[in-house]
Amino acid sequence: MKAFRITAWTCGLFMLALLAGCATGPRISTEADPEADFARYRTFAFYSPLAIEKDGYSSAASERMKASARAQMEALGYQYSDKPDLWLNINAYTERRTDVSSYPTVDYAYYYSYRARGYFVMPYWRDRTDVYRYTEGTINVDLVDVARNRLVWEGVAVGRVSNSKDPSQRDARIDGAIAGIFAKYPYRAGSVPAPQ
Repeated sequence: MKAFRITAWTCGLFMLALLAGCATGPRISTEADPEADFARYRTFAFYSPLAIEKDGYSSAASERMKASARAQMEALGYQYSDKPDLWLNINAYTERRTDVSSYPTVDYAYYYSYRARGYFVMPYWRDRTDVYRYTEGTINVDLVDVARNRLVWEGVAVGRVSNSKDPSQRDARIDGAIAGIFAKYPYRAGSVPAPQ
């Protein structure tokens, strides 16, 4: 019975680790300039050249990020303009990462006893270590005060990048990350932040 409790406990730890590893959505962080007057910002445009288009050309992913960011800004009441109050800049990059997890497990060794003339099983503990390689992606959204040429707000999303080659899944993940970033933006065009 004791062996069953230990095995159930080990299984429970493994399931907890598995569920924690399957957390959905990226980690989001933001930072605002405390000296910025967000009540005076009403218009925006994309910074040129965008950080994600540093090589001088756009891609399907960069166009999706721009469309998603523009939709979020317009939903907050900002107007796209040739004479903007804010520059919107987007940067994205990926990095290969390694995740190492270790947990105890029970193995069994089989021994033959000459005196008892038979085999018996001897349980023993050992640590199991799993190593996973994955790609981590980061999206930065910067808002820059045009008049002062100063960064006034930054939102960052960090999460695992899917290996899927399906463009609709890629677009959904981009939209989700950009929406997650702007969900932490406490301002609307021409207004003070909502109480938190």
